[in-house]
Amino acid sequence: MTSSRRDFLRSLGIGAAAGAAVQWPLGEVPAAYASESRAAGPAGFIRLDSNENAYGPSPKVADAVRSALGLVNRYAFKKYDEVTEQIAHSHGVKPQQVLFACGSTEILRVAACAFLGSGRQLMHAVPTFEAIQDSAQVLGSGVVSIPLRPDFAHDVGQMLSRMGSTTGLVYVCNPNNPTASITPRNELVSFIEKLPANTHVVIDEAYHHYASPSGMYQSFIDEPVADERVIVARTFSKVYGLAGLRLGYAVASPKVIEKMRAFLTRDTLNSIVAEVAGVALNDTQAVKDFIKRNSDDRQEFFNAAMLRMLMPVDSHANFVLTNVQHPVVEVIEHFRKHNILIGRHFPPLDNYMRVSLGTPSDMKTFWQVWDMLPWAKKFMHH
Repeated sequence: MTSSRRDFLRSLGIGAAAGAAVQWPLGEVPAAYASESRAAGPAGFIRLDSNENAYGPSPKVADAVRSALGLVNRYAFKKYDEVTEQIAHSHGVKPQQVLFACGSTEILRVAACAFLGSGRQLMHAVPTFEAIQDSAQVLGSGVVSIPLRPDFAHDVGQMLSRMGSTTGLVYVCNPNNPTASITPRNELVSFIEKLPANTHVVIDEAYHHYASPSGMYQSFIDEPVADERVIVARTFSKVYGLAGLRLGYAVASPKVIEKMRAFLTRDTLNSIVAEVAGVALNDTQAVKDFIKRNSDDRQEFFNAAMLRMLMPVDSHANFVLTNVQHPVVEVIEHFRKHNILIGRHFPPLDNYMRVSLGTPSDMKTFWQVWDMLPWAKKFMHH
């Protein structure tokens, strides 16, 4: 960074955030409501691009991570049953209904392996999280993509109309990524009831904790349906702040779990997360605090967006999708030039920007850089 560039950023009050990477040091307990950025990535970028918990893990979980460092030279074989039982207990299900893996992305992969393959089809919405589509294509499966409705919910009616005997798996991300929108619970229940007998459905609840329970949204773990074809995926990467430790899991019927287990990569549990998972699940107050913090940060984002005459999509996650009425690739590049990473382009949403919620200082910097867009002030008067 040149000295003139550095001085300019300091004049905006953003030099510290944009000029150096601020990461969680193992020697310090991360404060849940710290004012400094914890989203800053390599080369000083503020990272608002991957829907992470910008505040890091809770103090209790951070302590558990530090305590587990002495075990990194050991395999975690003996912890497999314990971690399974901890997850099962937290949801009030049997251990035989739980399968954990190296992040929920691997859960999606093994579901694809179990229920797809040559001659079978995956059905999903577009845009949505693409990992399971990638796995389906590697397996030689067909992919049927159904556009979201104008309200950004899954178009379950169109999905049903495109169902066939070769539809092996349906993927529903709820709340959806990248739109942060939800599909109403009653529509999903009705949809599942009408699926062909040989079709399974993965409901990805990675952002579950950020969606307030209501008549519109209820978890399919907390309020299960009596259907053995339903697989619910969860992750420790979001509200628990453990994206880097890679732990996700599925809750389903024992029969489905065993079919998926056959395709699981061996030895994916690392020794640190094996010690930390139970602590994170039991730290319910921290989860409540993170949910409240996210709700406050989300409202602040909406307030700032409205002041600028932007209209974000109603968010039920820890990120927000906003129509910027300009090509988003230009906006992405503008932020990158000012050391901020935001979500990538998600076709066909060519004018929509996805922003992960950061700390207050992150978001202050974000809006300062937004206001530097050549058309930003003119846009505010439209």
